[in-house]
Amino acid sequence: MRHLARLVFIVFTVLRFGLDELALSGFRQRRVRLLVRLLTVGRSLDVARGVRLRLALETLGPIFVKFGQVLSTRRDLLPADVANELALLQDRVPPFPAEQARVLVERAFGKPLAAVFARFDPEPVASASIAQVHFATLLDGRDVAVKVLRPGMLEVIDDDLSLMRTLARWVERFSADARRLKPREVVAEFDVYLHDELDLVREAANAAELRRNMEGLALVMIPEMYWDLCTPNVIVMERMHGVPISQTQRLRESGVDIPKLARDGVTIFFTQVFRDGFFHADMHPGNIQVSIAPATFGRYIALDFGIVGTLTEYDKEYLAQNFVAFFRRDYKRVAELHVESGWVPPTTRVDELEGAIRTVCEPHFDRPLKDISLGQVLLRLFQASRRFNVEIQPQLVLLQKTLLNIEGLGRQLDPELDLWSTAKPFLERWMNDQIGWRGFVERLQKEGPRYVQLLPELPRLVHQALQPRSLSEQRMLEGLLIEQRRTNRLLRAMSLVVVAAVLGFAVYVARF
Repeated sequence: MRHLARLVFIVFTVLRFGLDELALSGFRQRRVRLLVRLLTVGRSLDVARGVRLRLALETLGPIFVKFGQVLSTRRDLLPADVANELALLQDRVPPFPAEQARVLVERAFGKPLAAVFARFDPEPVASASIAQVHFATLLDGRDVAVKVLRPGMLEVIDDDLSLMRTLARWVERFSADARRLKPREVVAEFDVYLHDELDLVREAANAAELRRNMEGLALVMIPEMYWDLCTPNVIVMERMHGVPISQTQRLRESGVDIPKLARDGVTIFFTQVFRDGFFHADMHPGNIQVSIAPATFGRYIALDFGIVGTLTEYDKEYLAQNFVAFFRRDYKRVAELHVESGWVPPTTRVDELEGAIRTVCEPHFDRPLKDISLGQVLLRLFQASRRFNVEIQPQLVLLQKTLLNIEGLGRQLDPELDLWSTAKPFLERWMNDQIGWRGFVERLQKEGPRYVQLLPELPRLVHQALQPRSLSEQRMLEGLLIEQRRTNRLLRAMSLVVVAAVLGFAVYVARF
C-alpha cells in the first residue's frame, strides 16, 4: 500500500507541474495530442518548463533531486533554460529552518552551540538533497564548515528504494531486454551509495582517504576533518575558500587558465580511478570550487564526499586496457576484452562485435567535445549491446555516472577539450607502470613481507594440503581406493580373456 501511495503521489506531482506536457510535447500523433489536451484541461502552465521540472524534482525528494543534479551537467542533451534551472539543485535545494539546524547540532554534540562555536551562521551557505552546510568559527578561532544531515531522510529514501526494487522486479519479469540491464542489481548498488551518504562519519572518512591520496598531486585541495567534532548526523571540517567552478567568467577575470583547468580535472579523475581505485563520485559543479589564493592558485577544491567509488585491481586493469585499446582504435582488442571478461556470451563472434564497436566509435575520434553528440553515441552503443547481449556491470554503474559528470564539466569549462588526447598519455603511462619492470618491482616490494612469512610455513602447508582434512574424507578416499583396486583386477581379467581369445583364434586360423 505504501508503494501504491507513493506511485499516486508521483503521478499527482507529474500532473501538477505539467511534466506530462514536457514528456509528450514532441509527439505529433493524433492520439498523443488528444491525451496531452485532456491532461492539461483546466491547468495553468504559466511557469517556465525548467522551473516546473526543478520544483517537481524537489517535491519528489532526494533521489529525484540527485537525478536532476546529474542531468544538469548534460547541457548538450538539454535545452539551456532547463539545464540552468536544474543547476540550482546542486546546492540550492530549499533549506530546513535554522532553528531546526541549531537543535540538531546541539543534540549531536550534547552541549549548547556556545560551548563549541564562537560563531555559528544560522543561514546555510549551501543546501543539498541530503544535508546543508553552515559556516562557523571554533572557540580557538579556526573557520570551519558544519554539515548537518536533513531530518527524516532515512524513511523517505527507504520508501523510494523499496518502490524502485518493486518496479525493477516487474521490469525483469516482463522484459527480457531489461533483464540484461540487471535493474535489481543496479538498484541494490544505488541503495548502498545512498545509505552510505546518510552516515556523515563515513563521508568524513572518505574525505580523509582522498586527502591522503592526493597529497602528492598539487592539483586538488580537500578539507581537513576535525574528528572530535564528527558524528553520524553532524560533521565539522576546515572551511575552504574558492570560486565555484561554474563561474567561469569570474575565474577568467582572476587569471585562471581555463583550458589547463579542464585538463587538470581529467588528470585528477583518472589518477583517482586508475592509481588509487578510490574516486570522488559526485563531481557535479556544486561540489567543486577553484582556489584563487596566491599560494594555491588554480587548484581544484573538492567538497561533499558522501559518494565515492572503489575499483578492484581486476576492474582497474580491465578498464585501462579497454581505454587504451579505444584510444589506439584497436577495436578487435576491445571486442576480445568483452569476451574475456564475460560481458558477452563466449560464442560471440569477435569480428562481428569488432565491426559494431568500430561503427559506433570511429566517427567521434579526433574531434573536440563540442562536436560530439554523446547522446547519439550512447544510443548506438545501446543498440549494439542489445544485439550482442552485452551485460551491464552493476559495480561500474557509479563510474559510468561519474564519467558523465566529468564529460559535462569538461564541456562547460572548455568546449575544445579533447578528452581522448588528454587521457591517453596518462593511461599509457599507467599501463607501462603496471606491466613493465617498474610495476613488477613495486608489487614484489609490496608482497615481499607476506612471502617472507609464508616461506618457513610452506612445507607444513603443502603437507596439510596433501592430507585428508577429516575422518569422513579419509574413509571416502579408502573406499575409492578399494573400488579402484576392484576395477583394476576386473580390467586385468578382461585383458587376459581378450588375449587368450585372440591367441586361440590365431591358432585356429593357422591350422586351416
